Amino acid sequence: MEACDNIQGEDEMEPLISQLENITVEEETQGKNRDHKGSIRVVLLSTAFALCGSFIYGFCVHYTSPTESAIREDLNLSLPQYSVFASMLAIGAMLGALTCGYLTDFIGRKGAMSVSAVFCIVGWLAICFAKGALLLDIGRMCTGYGSGVFSYVVPVFIAEIAPKDLRGGLMTMNELMRIVGGSICYLLGTVVTWRILALAGGGLTPSFILLLGMIVVPESPRWLAMNGRHKEFEAALQRLRGKDADISFEAAEIKEYIETLQCMPRSRMLDLFQRRYLYSIIVGVGLMVLKQLGGISAINSYASEILILSGFSSGNMGTIVIACSQIPVTILGVILMDYSGRRPLLLVSAIGTLGGNILMGFSFYLKDHDMLLNWVPNLVLTGILLFLWSYTLGMAPISWIILTEIFPINIKATAGSLATWVNWFISWLVSYTFNFLLSWSSSGPFFLFSGIGIATVLFVAKLVPETKRQTLEEIQAAMNAFNAQH
Repeated sequence: MEACDNIQGEDEMEPLISQLENITVEEETQGKNRDHKGSIRVVLLSTAFALCGSFIYGFCVHYTSPTESAIREDLNLSLPQYSVFASMLAIGAMLGALTCGYLTDFIGRKGAMSVSAVFCIVGWLAICFAKGALLLDIGRMCTGYGSGVFSYVVPVFIAEIAPKDLRGGLMTMNELMRIVGGSICYLLGTVVTWRILALAGGGLTPSFILLLGMIVVPESPRWLAMNGRHKEFEAALQRLRGKDADISFEAAEIKEYIETLQCMPRSRMLDLFQRRYLYSIIVGVGLMVLKQLGGISAINSYASEILILSGFSSGNMGTIVIACSQIPVTILGVILMDYSGRRPLLLVSAIGTLGGNILMGFSFYLKDHDMLLNWVPNLVLTGILLFLWSYTLGMAPISWIILTEIFPINIKATAGSLATWVNWFISWLVSYTFNFLLSWSSSGPFFLFSGIGIATVLFVAKLVPETKRQTLEEIQAAMNAFNAQH
């Protein structure tokens, strides 16, 4: 997992368009001019193939929302059986989170993405041809495992192959493609059957594209250097930067970094709970716990059924509105982050998701008491949109960005693995229990999520540091100062 140390927060959110315009300008670093006029086509092509993994991730997460009614009717599934099916993605992703670091270090970044694609292909085929709950659950778990590995290895691969000038902008495409995958799933789910959606609608196709792409793109130069394959390392770096580019300085820089990293002892899980790391762990893991307990997995998995429960004849129109609005909001979030910083946008996002949950809870409260029944469906749709827009604007991307910035280099791999596992565990817990909570009280779950939302706002306001335009050393100094004071 050492590769995630290369994901630097300082330049992560630079606008992609301006970076592309400036990539051909020669950059002066430590007195040496490096040629950036070399071709970046290989970098962009490699990134495009890797982003198929992000698309698959988003598609897998949202698959259960537009398909719930049809799957339950066709396979005669009970509510508990469908809840198990929906939550199996998170079970698989937890296994992916536990093994992704070892997998990517052992067989490489390309190998890990290829294995993930194979798991997703097997999973989608199982879902497509399922005649009962068992094969359906196995397929969902397989796609979950692939998604869990993709969630780690795709940003690592992009960060390791991209020039510094392009890294921030290309990293933002990871989150954007997740949203695109989810939006495509919402849209196609309203016009095709659930089996076709799994087989050809967006599950299998990008998996095959990614597999083919991994044949032609170069491996991560940093992984090759880390494994002592120096000739292949230089050949891959030269191919990524262009045949006429001077790679000598960057190659020396990478080798020096790898040597430093390999000299450091590997951290253990128990090491994370030392006093000097406690603040970082509280912030990183706390953000993951609170954002998942706030209800995002419930909304992603059951948006269509929530709309039907509110009074819509079907969830199709609502899911189309959700799908069409997600992508512009994601782009807006990327733009705002470059100007507002991490913490203010995270605070606005937390307040917005809180408002969305309150509005949904209040709407179902009105429905339960036969009040303003004509208003309830539109109020619920407004609450869902407010929640998803706010989450996409800040909480979704920033929680992962902060995760790459606040942990010291010697514990980053272990701490990142812990935070990722916790994220998927809470996702499973929420997606599995939500239908039962909804049967208990249509408004109750959203008021519970609102209580978590209040805690999230206070947590961000009191504990989450601002990391925008700070080096990793400056961030660590601030974290150490906080530990000393408390």
